[in-house]
Amino acid sequence: MSDSIPLVVFTGQVATPGIGKDAFQEADMIGLTIPITKYNYQVRDVKDIPKIIKEAFHIATTGRKGPVVIDLPKDISIASTDKVNDDTIHLPGYQPTVMPNRMQLEKLMQALAEASKPVILAGAGVNHARATAELLDFAEKYQIPVVNTLLGLGSFPQDHPLFLGMGGMHGSYAANMALTDPDLLINFGSRFDDRVVGVPKEFAKHAVIAHIDIDPAEIGKVLTTKIPIVADIKETLTQLLDIEIPEKADTSHWYKLNMTRKERHPFTYNREAKAEIKPQKVIEIIGDITAGKALVATDVGQHQMWVAQFYPFSHDHQIMTSGGLGTMGFGFPAAIGAQLAYPEQTVVAFVGDGGFQMTNQELAILNDYMINLKVVILNNSTLGMVRQWQEKFHNERYSHSIFQSQPDFVKLSEAYGVKAVRLTDPTTLEADLAEAFAYPGPMVIDCVISPNELVLPMIPPGKANHQMEGVE
Repeated sequence: MSDSIPLVVFTGQVATPGIGKDAFQEADMIGLTIPITKYNYQVRDVKDIPKIIKEAFHIATTGRKGPVVIDLPKDISIASTDKVNDDTIHLPGYQPTVMPNRMQLEKLMQALAEASKPVILAGAGVNHARATAELLDFAEKYQIPVVNTLLGLGSFPQDHPLFLGMGGMHGSYAANMALTDPDLLINFGSRFDDRVVGVPKEFAKHAVIAHIDIDPAEIGKVLTTKIPIVADIKETLTQLLDIEIPEKADTSHWYKLNMTRKERHPFTYNREAKAEIKPQKVIEIIGDITAGKALVATDVGQHQMWVAQFYPFSHDHQIMTSGGLGTMGFGFPAAIGAQLAYPEQTVVAFVGDGGFQMTNQELAILNDYMINLKVVILNNSTLGMVRQWQEKFHNERYSHSIFQSQPDFVKLSEAYGVKAVRLTDPTTLEADLAEAFAYPGPMVIDCVISPNELVLPMIPPGKANHQMEGVE
């Protein structure tokens, strides 16, 4: 729900006569899921199933996308009928606003005409709206630098001169400084979450804020918004591109400043290290092997941030990661789903050794379904991000974050009949990864890395975007 992922979820329920009577294995799925779904149904008549399914898919995939639950009592799920009730979609209470208000669009363009330091924050909403081409045209037309959120990665070409990188807690210096001192911030489809806006009163505090979002509940929730636009982002950008500005403030100094920041302070790491495999290097090499075009799924933690920093995303809907809830164990099953949907596409799951232990039993189905998935474990024998926080902010009091023992992931994979390899030699890393990715079948690649490697730069908790640590 928090990441706006469209799902239709069918849940099993006890037979209708047992509902509400604490029957064996009864769970109140409606009560449990109301806070975390767009809508939910409990089917009480088999004739309603076609109508409910059609409505569920419509609700899940329109407006702000999200999950819809269909709870099926056992007696309904085994019933049969030769008649169905009217399956016409008629939802008068559900009418998402798609078309933007023209007056608000004109206000935004007037603000852009007057702005000397504009910046675009592009979130997952751009990807969901399939508006990447329009965003590129708009940014290029007015030479506006672009910052992505984690889930917005892929909505703007990473090799484009106007791209400043990901913003937020582990974002780039250039991105976070651009979010600190603009005079106009245009937010396309980001919810201003706390990983991007650490200290709201210090975030773009001198900027006119324009927020374009399909969900009216997100606008004004975190930051005061002067120009709110509730609409589909693709439609909004299309109309914005048709509005001409007679004169525009000079932004050349702002452009040069952002490009200088980007050039002087890129994401980096010790590239000369010879004694250990660097996780950033693993990701860069895989980026080259896959030409930046793989579908990439991650678990949550340090590896997730290294992927966001160092994988060269090139198109929308390319990254699959748990943003809002930070769910460990997410990456592997998400990658399986992606590979089933796109069997000819290269799919890579980057996981940590901690998160992989939560869902690694799914190895059992890789061979059954001929899923040609590459699983890359960045194995530091710790819960890396937890350990990093305990080191930096809790006086190195390591609580349940360092593993004294854990499975042999190669043997575990082989027990499921899945080929696996352990990589420990940094001098042969490139060749080893190329060989692993050339293997025509599922492969687990266990990359042993240092437990002391940190994700940098970082905005410490309670600090503003410009108060980054670890910037070289």
